[in-house]
Amino acid sequence: MAHFAEIDSNNKVLRVVVACNQDIANNGGELSEQAAKHFETVVPLSNLGIKWVQTSYNNNFRNIYAGVGFTYFASADVFISPQPYPSWSLDQNNKWQAPKPMPEPTYTSSGKPHTYFWNENLLNWVISPN
Repeated sequence: MAHFAEIDSNNKVLRVVVACNQDIANNGGELSEQAAKHFETVVPLSNLGIKWVQTSYNNNFRNIYAGVGFTYFASADVFISPQPYPSWSLDQNNKWQAPKPMPEPTYTSSGKPHTYFWNENLLNWVISPN
Protein backbone atom coordinates (compact mmCIF):
# COMPACT_ATOMS: atom_id res chain seq x y z
CA MET A 1 0.00 0.00 0.00
CA ALA A 2 1.16 3.50 -0.81
CA HIS A 3 0.86 6.33 1.71
CA PHE A 4 0.46 10.05 1.18
CA ALA A 5 0.97 12.93 3.60
CA GLU A 6 -1.18 16.03 3.27
CA ILE A 7 1.02 19.12 3.57
CA ASP A 8 -0.09 22.62 4.60
CA SER A 9 1.37 25.98 3.54
CA ASN A 10 4.00 25.72 6.31
CA ASN A 11 5.07 22.25 5.09
CA LYS A 12 3.54 20.61 8.18
CA VAL A 13 1.90 17.20 7.81
CA LEU A 14 -1.84 17.40 8.50
CA ARG A 15 -2.70 13.72 7.95
CA VAL A 16 -1.41 10.55 6.33
CA VAL A 17 -3.67 8.27 4.31
CA VAL A 18 -3.36 5.00 2.43
CA ALA A 19 -3.60 4.72 -1.35
CA CYS A 20 -4.01 1.77 -3.68
CA ASN A 21 -0.66 0.70 -5.17
CA GLN A 22 -2.24 -0.18 -8.50
CA ASP A 23 -3.93 3.22 -8.67
CA ILE A 24 -0.54 4.90 -8.11
CA ALA A 25 1.16 2.65 -10.69
CA ASN A 26 -1.53 3.49 -13.26
CA ASN A 27 -1.10 7.24 -12.71
CA GLY A 28 2.58 8.02 -13.03
CA GLY A 29 4.07 5.55 -10.56
CA GLU A 30 5.65 5.79 -7.17
CA LEU A 31 7.08 9.20 -6.17
CA SER A 32 5.68 10.93 -9.25
CA GLU A 33 3.96 14.31 -9.23
CA GLN A 34 1.34 12.81 -11.54
CA ALA A 35 0.43 10.17 -8.91
CA ALA A 36 0.25 12.83 -6.19
CA LYS A 37 -2.05 15.00 -8.32
CA HIS A 38 -4.20 11.99 -9.19
CA PHE A 39 -4.43 11.09 -5.50
CA GLU A 40 -5.90 14.55 -4.89
CA THR A 41 -8.87 13.51 -7.04
CA VAL A 42 -9.30 10.34 -4.98
CA VAL A 43 -8.90 12.02 -1.58
CA PRO A 44 -9.50 15.78 -1.79
CA LEU A 45 -7.28 18.08 0.22
CA SER A 46 -8.66 19.51 3.45
CA ASN A 47 -9.22 23.26 3.88
CA LEU A 48 -5.63 23.73 5.06
CA GLY A 49 -3.94 21.28 2.70
CA ILE A 50 -2.03 22.43 -0.37
CA LYS A 51 -0.65 19.13 -1.73
CA TRP A 52 -0.08 15.41 -1.21
CA VAL A 53 3.46 14.03 -0.87
CA GLN A 54 4.11 10.31 -0.91
CA THR A 55 5.75 8.84 2.19
CA SER A 56 7.25 5.41 2.83
CA TYR A 57 5.86 3.23 5.60
CA ASN A 58 9.14 1.26 5.50
CA ASN A 59 11.34 4.40 5.43
CA ASN A 60 12.57 3.47 1.93
CA PHE A 61 12.48 7.08 0.73
CA ARG A 62 12.08 10.63 2.06
CA ASN A 63 13.98 9.85 5.28
CA ILE A 64 11.17 8.59 7.51
CA TYR A 65 7.49 7.75 7.43
CA ALA A 66 5.56 11.00 7.82
CA GLY A 67 3.32 11.58 10.80
CA VAL A 68 0.95 14.34 11.82
CA GLY A 69 3.01 17.34 12.93
CA PHE A 70 6.12 16.30 10.98
CA THR A 71 7.66 18.74 8.48
CA TYR A 72 8.33 18.18 4.80
CA PHE A 73 11.58 19.80 3.63
CA ALA A 74 11.11 20.13 -0.13
CA SER A 75 14.70 21.26 -0.74
CA ALA A 76 16.01 17.96 0.65
CA ASP A 77 12.86 15.98 -0.30
CA VAL A 78 12.59 14.51 3.22
CA PHE A 79 10.20 14.34 6.14
CA ILE A 80 11.53 15.36 9.56
CA SER A 81 9.96 14.43 12.88
CA PRO A 82 9.26 17.20 15.40
CA GLN A 83 12.34 18.33 17.33
CA PRO A 84 12.37 16.23 20.54
CA TYR A 85 14.18 18.85 22.67
CA PRO A 86 15.34 22.43 22.02
CA SER A 87 19.01 21.44 22.42
CA TRP A 88 18.89 18.71 19.76
CA SER A 89 19.97 19.41 16.18
CA LEU A 90 19.66 17.69 12.83
CA ASP A 91 22.63 15.72 11.56
CA GLN A 92 23.68 15.30 7.91
CA ASN A 93 21.15 12.44 7.59
CA ASN A 94 18.26 14.62 8.83
CA LYS A 95 18.01 12.73 12.12
CA TRP A 96 17.73 14.50 15.47
CA GLN A 97 20.83 14.17 17.66
CA ALA A 98 21.36 15.07 21.30
CA PRO A 99 24.27 17.38 22.14
CA LYS A 100 25.92 14.37 23.80
CA PRO A 101 25.79 10.77 22.61
CA MET A 102 23.86 8.27 24.70
CA PRO A 103 26.20 6.47 27.14
CA GLU A 104 27.25 2.89 26.58
CA PRO A 105 24.89 0.45 28.26
CA THR A 106 25.31 -0.17 31.98
CA TYR A 107 23.60 -2.87 33.99
CA THR A 108 21.88 -3.29 37.31
CA SER A 109 23.21 -5.74 39.88
CA SER A 110 20.67 -8.25 38.55
CA GLY A 111 22.03 -7.89 35.01
CA LYS A 112 19.18 -5.85 33.55
CA PRO A 113 20.23 -2.91 31.36
CA HIS A 114 19.63 0.60 32.67
CA THR A 115 17.26 2.77 30.65
CA TYR A 116 18.54 6.23 29.79
CA PHE A 117 16.49 9.31 29.04
CA TRP A 118 17.44 12.81 27.98
CA ASN A 119 17.20 15.52 30.69
CA GLU A 120 16.93 18.87 28.93
CA ASN A 121 17.59 20.86 32.13
CA LEU A 122 20.90 19.05 32.67
CA LEU A 123 21.63 18.72 28.95
CA ASN A 124 22.66 15.17 29.64
CA TRP A 125 21.51 11.56 29.66
CA VAL A 126 20.36 10.20 32.99
CA ILE A 127 19.45 6.72 34.15
CA SER A 128 15.75 6.13 34.59
CA PRO A 129 14.80 5.57 38.23
CA ASN A 130 12.73 2.48 37.23
